[in-house]
Amino acid sequence: MTTDAPTIKLDQFLKFMGIAQTGGEAKLMIQGEEVMVNDALETRRGRKLVSGDRVTIEGRTYRVELN
Repeated sequence: MTTDAPTIKLDQFLKFMGIAQTGGEAKLMIQGEEVMVNDALETRRGRKLVSGDRVTIEGRTYRVELN
């Protein structure tokens, strides 16, 4: 990964995709161990995602697409 690759924080991604309505809701989902990134449990809401990452929550997987 290059340093100039676009990134988005996990909690921001959950809000952007409409999975969480608020930052607080996103935080609770992440801390509640409901979110997986690339098939691994992720508990850091500040985890930086890049294009191609996969976020899974409640049995649904979302692919990160950043320009």
